[in-house]
Amino acid sequence: MKLDVIKLDGGKAGSVDLDEALFGLEPRADILHRVVRWQRNNAQAGTHKVKTRSETSYSTKKIYRQKGTGGARHGDRNAPIFRKGGIYKGPTPRSHGHELTKKFRKLGLRHALSAKAKAGELVIIDEAASAGKTAALAKQISSLGWKRALVIDGASVNENFAQAARNIEGLDILPTMGANVYDILKRDTLVITKAGIEALEARLK
Repeated sequence: MKLDVIKLDGGKAGSVDLDEALFGLEPRADILHRVVRWQRNNAQAGTHKVKTRSETSYSTKKIYRQKGTGGARHGDRNAPIFRKGGIYKGPTPRSHGHELTKKFRKLGLRHALSAKAKAGELVIIDEAASAGKTAALAKQISSLGWKRALVIDGASVNENFAQAARNIEGLDILPTMGANVYDILKRDTLVITKAGIEALEARLK
């Protein structure tokens, strides 16, 4: 698959051959769904907590005698049946994460890249470099028509470019090792540098 390479000022910078194994697959929603679910579950804090009957602050005294009242048999006011009593089988702190094999995670990333390529939302740029001025970069981004874009650079992100992009709404930058299915799919435009393409091919082969 051949794609044109552009510069940040909109000029042409030749073309690049994209690996069909990374950008030419038929995207499968079930694979993408499983990988995104794995990512989001691992990111969930799991700090939810309710008080059980041993943790609520009522007295532990039996509220009335066992027999002769005509009412139901009760112990103390901490029982789940009472208002402000302990919660029965409520959530406790736990990890929501689950396992997903490396092979499947790589497959998910290939399908995410292919989905962007197929939808025409993939842009290849020569390099992500800037003088470090936010206003100048914002003007270039606006002229290119990128509203919600993710830029994937090589092994490391250009420091000046990252500084200039820091305050631009809807623009995110990641190094190749940070590229992930969730971030790719939630942006309207995926922008990859030539160095990023090489690094992604090396990572996913």
